[in-house]
Amino acid sequence: MNSFAGTIKYFVIITAELTVLFLGISTIVALLLMYLPQDKIKAWMLRKGVWGNFIGAFAGALTPFCACSTIPMTLGLLEAGITFGAVMSFVIASPLLNPIILAMLVALMGWKTCLIYFVIVFGGSVVFGVTLEKSGGSKLVKNVRIKGGGYNGDEEAPDSFTDRLKISFLKARGDFRSVLIYLLIGVGVGAVIYGYMPQEIVLRLAGPGNPFAIPVAAVIGIPLYIRAETAIPIGVALMQKGMSVGAVIALIIGGAGMAIPEMSMLAGIFKRKLVAAIVAVIFVTAVAGGYIFNMVL
Repeated sequence: MNSFAGTIKYFVIITAELTVLFLGISTIVALLLMYLPQDKIKAWMLRKGVWGNFIGAFAGALTPFCACSTIPMTLGLLEAGITFGAVMSFVIASPLLNPIILAMLVALMGWKTCLIYFVIVFGGSVVFGVTLEKSGGSKLVKNVRIKGGGYNGDEEAPDSFTDRLKISFLKARGDFRSVLIYLLIGVGVGAVIYGYMPQEIVLRLAGPGNPFAIPVAAVIGIPLYIRAETAIPIGVALMQKGMSVGAVIALIIGGAGMAIPEMSMLAGIFKRKLVAAIVAVIFVTAVAGGYIFNMVL
C-alpha cells in the first residue's frame, strides 16, 4: 500500500471505474426518464408526503451503488421532479444500505449486527431527508444539466430507440463534464490516503483506550474508504485488534456514506452549505449508530 506505484495504480483504477459507472448509470437514467410518465411520478411522490422519504430510502437500499455512482442517479431523480426530501433520503441511504454492505455485514458480523445497522441507517435517512427538505435545502441545488443538444423533459422524445440512446448519452456526458474536476481531485486525495495512511494510526486514534473513539472513527472513515468491499474487511480486522464494534460501525458508516470523491462530486451539483449539511448528517448517523451498537451489543 505504502508505495507511489500503488497510489498511482489506485488512482487510475478508481478513476476509470467511476467514469464508466457515471456515464453508464447517467445514460440509463436519462433513457428511462424518456419512457416514464414524469408528471405522474412527480404528482404521486408529492401526494405521499413523508412516504416519499420512505420510498427514497427503500430505493437507495435496493440499488447496488457505491457512494460515487449514486450521484448520476441523484441527478436523474431531481430532473424527474422527485421531491427534494425523497432524493436526499436516497442519497443518504444508497451508499449506506448498499446490498453489498448488508451482505458482508451478515457474513462477517452476523444477522443481528446487520439488522441493527439497517434500522439505524434507514431511520436516519428518512428523518434527515425530511429535515433537509423542510429547512429549504432544495434552494441549494446547482443547475448542472446539459444546455442544449439533449432531451430536457420539456420536448417530445424521438421515436427511435437509437436516437433516444444517443441523446441520453449526450446528457450523461454533459453531467460528467460538470463534475469531472471534482472527481479527479477527490480520487487523487483518496488515493494518497489509501497508499500512505498506516492502519496503526487508525488504531491509535480510534482504539478502545480513547473515550472519543466513535466520533474519531467516524471522521477517519470519511477519507479512508471508497469501496464497500474494502470497508467492512478493514473494520473487522480493526475490531479483532481491539477496536470496539461501535467504533467499527462508525468507521464503516463514515466511509461508506461520504467518501472524498462523493463529497467532491456533490460540490459539483450542490452548494457548499448543502454539502456540509449532508456531511453532518452522515457524521451524526455514524456517531449515533456507533454508540447504539456499543449499548446493544
